[in-house]
Amino acid sequence: AFEAAIAKGYGIECDLQPAVDGTPMVFHDAKLDRLVEAARGPVASYTPKALRALPYRGQETTILSFADFLKLVDGRVPLLVEVKSEGKKAPREFITKIANTARSYRGPIALMSFNPETVAALARAAPKIPRGLVLGRQQVLKSWLARAGRAAQGTALTRLLDEASSKVSFFAVESSILKGAADWRKQGGHDVGLFSWTIRTKKQRAIAARYADAPIFEGYEA
Repeated sequence: AFEAAIAKGYGIECDLQPAVDGTPMVFHDAKLDRLVEAARGPVASYTPKALRALPYRGQETTILSFADFLKLVDGRVPLLVEVKSEGKKAPREFITKIANTARSYRGPIALMSFNPETVAALARAAPKIPRGLVLGRQQVLKSWLARAGRAAQGTALTRLLDEASSKVSFFAVESSILKGAADWRKQGGHDVGLFSWTIRTKKQRAIAARYADAPIFEGYEA
């Protein structure tokens, strides 16, 4: 997928999980089970060497470290890198190694996470690298329910965006809440980028084209 994106000139979105020593590995899930046949369990229980030897299910391609991935891309397309933290702040050694690796990269790159504390840690570790907060409908609902539903769900989204706007250079929001985020940006005159995920259908493509600066898409060619 990365090589195909590079060939088409598409920017790449990828995810990072920590190996046992905090080395960032390019992998979506916290566990290996769904995508790897030869091993099971948490990515964080394996060494980088062991992970780099594991092929994806039904393929010969093996898991890449973050450093290997950056060597592969080599500045040819922009990168949007999500730091996975599974509902809690990412480990310090994981953040440090991501920051050190990203700072040495010479191509266009930005970091993001669902976790605000992880975003704040990235800001401290790599202040010159653009960073963003990823937002989904579930977070909005959680924020709304935490206040016993006393305000509209749209107000909950506005509150989340307001709280983070001074700390990030962009938001990546789920397509189902994209219009609300775009309205917030326009009405408040906020100077932040706006991505939308994960765009797969014609309807989602139309929504992203109208309200987002760029889509995070899969399953079709733009």
